Order: sequence, then C-alpha cells, then structure tokens
Amino acid sequence: MKVAFLGTGLMGLPMAQRLLEANVDVIAYNRTPEKLEPLKAAGAEVVTHPYQAINAAESIILMLSNAAAIYSVLLSDRSWRTVAGRSIIQMGTITPTESQEISEAVVAAGGEYIEAPVLGSIPEVKDGKLIVMVGAHQEQYQRHLELFKHFGPEPLLVGSVGTASALKLALNQLIASLTTAFALSLGFVQHQGINVDLFMYILRQSALYAPIFDKKLQPMLEGNYANLNFPTKHLMKDVDLFISEAKSTSLNLSSIHGVRDILEMAMKMSFSETDYSSIFSAINASTDGA
Repeated sequence: MKVAFLGTGLMGLPMAQRLLEANVDVIAYNRTPEKLEPLKAAGAEVVTHPYQAINAAESIILMLSNAAAIYSVLLSDRSWRTVAGRSIIQMGTITPTESQEISEAVVAAGGEYIEAPVLGSIPEVKDGKLIVMVGAHQEQYQRHLELFKHFGPEPLLVGSVGTASALKLALNQLIASLTTAFALSLGFVQHQGINVDLFMYILRQSALYAPIFDKKLQPMLEGNYANLNFPTKHLMKDVDLFISEAKSTSLNLSSIHGVRDILEMAMKMSFSETDYSSIFSAINASTDGA
C-alpha cells in the first residue's frame, strides 16, 4: 500500500516519518516544499502538486491546518478529479460541520471519507502513542485499522463522520481551559509568596492533578516557550472552532470566551509561534496590570 501524506508540518512530519519507519511507502506533499526535505532524506517520494500524490496512492492522509487548506489542497479542480476510488483520511482538527461538508464533497467525487483526528503532541507521535479517534462506518474503520495503529495502539471508533471531530474539539477546549486555570493558580501562588514546590507537591497528591501541569510547569517558571509541542496560534484556532460549533447549543460559553481573551493576549505579546504554555505570561501580564 502506498500512502499519500498531505501536510508535513509540526505533527504531519513525524507522523509521516512513523509510516516510513514501518516500511510504508509514502508520497508527500506540503505547501512549503522545504518542509519535505527530512522525508525525502528518509526515503519518501515528494511531489510539487497535491494531485500527483493523490493520483499515486490508495489512501490519502490529510494533516492540514484548517478546512480552507483542505479545500485548497484536496478539492481544487485538478486534485478533485483524482479523488475517485481513494480513501481520504482527515486527521487534523476541524469542526464537525466542516468535516461533514468535506465528506459530502469527497463522496460526490467518487472517493470515501474517514475522519481520524488525534490527541497528543510530538512525543506521543514519536512513541506511536497518539489517541486516534475515528469517525467512519464500522467496515471503513476495520479496513484502515492497521494503518491507524502506526500512530496509536488503540484507535477508537467514535461514530459517524462528525463525531470524532466534535470529540477532538471538546478535548482541545479542555487543554486550553486546564492550562489557563493552572497558569492562574501558579501565578497566584507566586504572588502570595508560597513555595511553588509545596504547591505542586500538594497538587500532585490531589484529585485536581493533571499530568499536563507538570509538562507546562518548567516553561512557565522559566518564561521560555521555545520548546514547541503545540503553538499558541493553533490552540487559538481550535478554541475559535469550538466556540463557532458550540454556538448552536444552549451551553454557557462564558468560561471559554475568557480563555480566548487570554490566548488573544498571548498572541498580541508575540507568543503566536511559541508553545501555548505562553498563556502563563499573558496571565501574569493581566494580573500585574489589574
């Protein structure tokens, strides 16, 4: 089986490398060609146009930044004509509505569509321990299960197209809210002159603890967000997607709007391209100015 990989950015690159390490033939495309060089060196075939990759593979994995990029790369006139008879596997973060609309376009072009967003970051990619959430028919899930297992040990069938995208947004909302809440408590503890090690010791013993707190503690204390696992701008995008999709519900969205304000401040402080632990600097800036 040959797999086309469209989108080799922060997550897409190590995911494609996982396939190569498993001796899967990979043909890759990226809108920024320079990002393909590590894959080419590792044995992947690289192309300059997406339709070339789609035409040469049975399964096409999309790890693109947003729905607009998917339409541009996959559903432009030239690429759209090559979709027939192929499995399109969308693994990025988009809304359920966007996923369903793209599915309809793919099916209309004669292809099949599966959504399989992942939870985890670069360390989990490299260890093959991503959580893969699949929105598809049971038969489609079974047919692609071995491919999904290259990324995570237990790919989960969530339901039909749209359900896995919704679950991914729910989880990314939690990432944003948890990290913001932790940053606020950490900043408060520091302002009160309480030993941070004592705070963390008590927190780790409690039901309140989440492993993400320890992952983000050191960057927050050092104010160094250069070790990039997930950029602030991408978390901002996902929060906006969550809000846009949740507007049609009766849910009270006040809390996530507050988180969005903090993320927006971090972006204005030039932390757009750094790790989202930069939330801490935005929290401190707002409390210092209060």
